[in-house]
Amino acid sequence: MEIFASTARLILRELIPADAPGMFALDSDPEVHRYLGGHPIKTIEEARESIQFIRQQYKDNGIGRWAVIEKESNEFIGWAGLKFVTTPTNNHVNYYDVGYRFIKDYWGKGYATECTIAALQYGFTRLKPDMIYAWADAANIASNRVLQKTGLTMDGTFYQEGVLVNWFRISREEWVKRY
Repeated sequence: MEIFASTARLILRELIPADAPGMFALDSDPEVHRYLGGHPIKTIEEARESIQFIRQQYKDNGIGRWAVIEKESNEFIGWAGLKFVTTPTNNHVNYYDVGYRFIKDYWGKGYATECTIAALQYGFTRLKPDMIYAWADAANIASNRVLQKTGLTMDGTFYQEGVLVNWFRISREEWVKRY
């Protein structure tokens, strides 16, 4: 099992089939899905399928979201990291996207910021793209704040399935200046 990054409090490693109960706890919560279209999963099988989909991204694209494990408890608390997006979003295709999602009990602890910094570091030093992007529901104040706090700049808005979304970016040059 590959560990992609480690922070003072977290391990970011590949998602594995044994993470299915944690993924189910995460993605079956309607509050977690409040800014994600409001479609929580209903079965553990859907969690397994999600993990398999991400594992296929590792093979196809060399990257996919990572399991986030809290070091102190050794608990699965969510996922974070990069993925390579091959379908058009806001007139962009074939780009790296940084993102995160956490079980509600772990909100407000700074984990999203910690993971985003680790993912950007990994991306710019290992994958070496010129730019990394992110997007968040414009109403999701906490997520927008994390992206800005970690150095991403809002670069417009667009509608995704009828929802106003903020589009963010950070260049490798901006990353190097900041970190």
